[in-house]
Amino acid sequence: MHQNGWVVIAVKLSVCRCKRKIWSARAVAQIFCGLVSVCLPEIALLPSVQAQQTDSAKTPVVVQPGAPGKPSKTLSPSAHATLPQRSPADVAFMQGMIKHHAQAIEMTALIASHTENRDLRLLGARISSSQKDEIKFMKRWLAARGEAVSLEMPEMHGTDMSHESMHLMPGMLTPEQMDALRKASGADFDRLFLAGMIQHHNGALTMVKDLFDTAGAGQDAELFNFATDADNSQRAEIRIMESMNEKNTKEEKR
Repeated sequence: MHQNGWVVIAVKLSVCRCKRKIWSARAVAQIFCGLVSVCLPEIALLPSVQAQQTDSAKTPVVVQPGAPGKPSKTLSPSAHATLPQRSPADVAFMQGMIKHHAQAIEMTALIASHTENRDLRLLGARISSSQKDEIKFMKRWLAARGEAVSLEMPEMHGTDMSHESMHLMPGMLTPEQMDALRKASGADFDRLFLAGMIQHHNGALTMVKDLFDTAGAGQDAELFNFATDADNSQRAEIRIMESMNEKNTKEEKR
């Protein structure tokens, strides 16, 4: 208790009444002396406690959590946080996934003008929103590590493949598939979109698997959580699209 609190109590005791009789000065003096003897050690410690609080405010304490089952460590105030080590596969995965997501967003942008299917519109909005947010995260992750956002692909000569085709990530639609999607409408668009996006999502699952199958890759906590979440969400969306495909097929047969 603060020393001012003890003084207030002592003053109140000095004027309190018991059975409408004022306490004797002797009784009050005894009580007051008892209180002083109890709180005097605490009062004496106040300057040192305040000094410690002031010092701790000036010198922040840096605590490093220990591994599971291990104690935490108190580090020097001059210690600086460092980003975990990353592998070339981590960087390539993030760069490739940005390009991969960008095509999915391009596909969903066609929905509004190519179909009136309400379920497909809701699905497209969900995919577009989540993948735009994930692209922002991946760009921040790369920038924080001084890495380029775009994936540099080696030049290949002497082939008949288009420049765009050579830069496709697993599952991405070819230029021909994208052209067909742009030209379709109504039920044909729905069918091509679902088939194309299922192919696209399966490609993303392949990219995640390849990342975790690479020695030393996927150890960064942020990247691990992102890749795991992306894998789970895209598996769930594949199941939704397969169900929509079955529903559309049944309706066409009626």
